[in-house]
Amino acid sequence: MDGGADASGTDHGPFGRPLFDDPKVKALKRVGAIDVGSNSVRFVVFDGAARSPAYFYNEKIMCGLGSGVSETGFLNPEGRVRALSALKRFALLAKGMGVAPMSGVATAAVRDAEDGPEFCREVAEATGINLWVASGTEEARLSAQGVFLGWPGAKGLMCDIGGSSMELAELGDGVVGRRVTSQLGPLKLMDAKGGRQGRKAIIDSSIDDLRAQIDGNYKTLFLVGGSWRAIARLDMERRGYPLKVLHEYRMTPQSILQTVKWISGKDVEELRAITGNSEARMRLVPIAAQVLKSLVQRFKPKYIATSSYGIREGLLYEQMPFELKRRDPLIEACRFDEKSYARIPGFGRTLFEFIQPIFRNASPERRRLIKAACLLHDVSWRAHPDYRAEVCFDNATRANLGGLDHQGRIFLGVALLHRYKNSREGTRFEALYDMLSEKDLRIAEALGKAMRFGAMFSVQNQDHMGKLAWHPKKRLLKFKMHPETRDLFGEVAQARFAALATALEAETHVS
Repeated sequence: MDGGADASGTDHGPFGRPLFDDPKVKALKRVGAIDVGSNSVRFVVFDGAARSPAYFYNEKIMCGLGSGVSETGFLNPEGRVRALSALKRFALLAKGMGVAPMSGVATAAVRDAEDGPEFCREVAEATGINLWVASGTEEARLSAQGVFLGWPGAKGLMCDIGGSSMELAELGDGVVGRRVTSQLGPLKLMDAKGGRQGRKAIIDSSIDDLRAQIDGNYKTLFLVGGSWRAIARLDMERRGYPLKVLHEYRMTPQSILQTVKWISGKDVEELRAITGNSEARMRLVPIAAQVLKSLVQRFKPKYIATSSYGIREGLLYEQMPFELKRRDPLIEACRFDEKSYARIPGFGRTLFEFIQPIFRNASPERRRLIKAACLLHDVSWRAHPDYRAEVCFDNATRANLGGLDHQGRIFLGVALLHRYKNSREGTRFEALYDMLSEKDLRIAEALGKAMRFGAMFSVQNQDHMGKLAWHPKKRLLKFKMHPETRDLFGEVAQARFAALATALEAETHVS
């Protein structure tokens, strides 16, 4: 993902041409998506850097459209009225935001119900929204593409659970492989005969069938869907996990099984109080937990990763040109933020080149985080000076950034905190520091202080910044000033250079 030049000589590296300036990509700057599911109807408008978009607007109505479909064969009457009302609202919102005319995708409830085609016609006549009814395997493909939006290198098995169905898809090398669909949606399973034991028999038998169709070995299971996210949130609470970001939250099979048992001992109101989710969502969670337990026991993944990206993000990914899909979502988002908010857009690259001698032996993944930090080093300058360091940490750890695991978020947050503050003690983030090793904390601190020093030399000509040299075996940090900019090395710059040397446990030499 680090990029490089292709056969045409075009620079696709993290500091190459900003792809969001390309006319083909600007068409994706603001894109709307409507998802009519069995349990919820959602309207999302994406905005920003197309490869790693922000959520300009996001509204969900829990309509329960698929409730009772397996028994009656028809969409839930009340849910149908509520869904149409929501879609009328969304159509007007889309028009006001400039993303009309809208299309949307409908999934299991609409495709299974006898009155599904009639409902689609009613929606089109009342709102102008054309609903595309996705098959189960198409739903799996779109959800898998949503995972690729956040994890370009995702490899393993994607599982998307909705109200009335559950889909699996193989992921690897940017390609969606085999796909299967099932009736294992919590709304359908609520009405299973035989109570909990009867439901368990249906779940186990269905997952045995899925395992026979998808028979590979998958190290990572990627979970997509609101019920899975609710379970992940409960797992965080049970474990006392300090970072409340669901995207890329990782669990182990052992943790999942413990959480499923923990959930079974609580009622819906207790679960709602813990997560803040709606009653309509939480009443499905104990059933979804049964499905997840059986899934984990039969597929035996080593890790379970939660994805906040799914079918709606898959619709956006589908519209991207190939060259955009292969870009790094983290770097694209950081470049977009630098261009939009930094005082000197473009200086992030210069800063990286200036400090890179200190980090020349960094791994490709670490270099990627260093580049992201340099791009973000000045985007929070408008915050009050007393809180700037905290704002930087919050942005890194809680922002909607794809391609960034939780340890990467903390590393980036600590580095940006030290961009504005020498000490990280006494902040409200101390519980999060334990997620990094002492070594990684020291590297992040050194990175922040290197950026803090380098920002004192924000000159137009990179060659006039001077040169850093780092000799780790000798613990010697050198700075060679440029004759034309020697006067920039004033008292504050000298103090910041000394702080950097302290972080590196180094002696200094200035010439």
